[in-house]
Amino acid sequence: ELKTPIGAVTLLADALREAAEDPDMVRKFSASLATEASRLADMTGEIIELSRLQSEGALAENKKVKLDRVLKEAVAQNLVAATAKAVSIVVGGDEGAELYGDEPRLVMAFKNLLSNAVQYSPSASRVGVGVSKRKGFIEVAITDQGMGMSADEVERIFERFYRTDEARSRTTGGTGLGLSLVKHVVVNHGGEIKVWSKPGNGSTFTVRIPDADAALARGKSKKGAKK
Repeated sequence: ELKTPIGAVTLLADALREAAEDPDMVRKFSASLATEASRLADMTGEIIELSRLQSEGALAENKKVKLDRVLKEAVAQNLVAATAKAVSIVVGGDEGAELYGDEPRLVMAFKNLLSNAVQYSPSASRVGVGVSKRKGFIEVAITDQGMGMSADEVERIFERFYRTDEARSRTTGGTGLGLSLVKHVVVNHGGEIKVWSKPGNGSTFTVRIPDADAALARGKSKKGAKK
């Protein structure tokens, strides 16, 4: 995966050198070079983050987190991409939910889920975010009106570097690590993530995480057991 953008950067650097006396070609190759360099930086950053999440004690900054604030920030980080496609992101359901965990990583997880939903949604469509409180758990369902996935694709969607549409991912600059990061964040918060999808009928990603009180009670229970 790293070889692809590295190879592109090398080829573009050579092309740029050969076109040094052609201002138009210099601008064209420079823009492409910047795109590939950005993609390489994003991929490297996500690989580092994934490595951290897989290590023990990855969520060291645990505290009570307001889910409303997390979702608001995740939506804000996707607003430019959504606006460009005329995709509306609508958040509804139960308010005031609190989680216990690492706020920046929770924001990243929901940002990635929304980014995925927007990326694979058709223009002038809608992405829905529904929040519900259920017996010590918080469920967040993110639903798009995109192309959907086959059962085989759903089985592999959380694999590192797996992309359902390679051609489209190259166009949008996807790294294939976003959903793998999401799964690790959710699991590290004691939760789970499930997917419902059908070709031509869009997809729904449902995150289920213990609420703050349940997570704190579980933590105290584990400490007592160790003693």
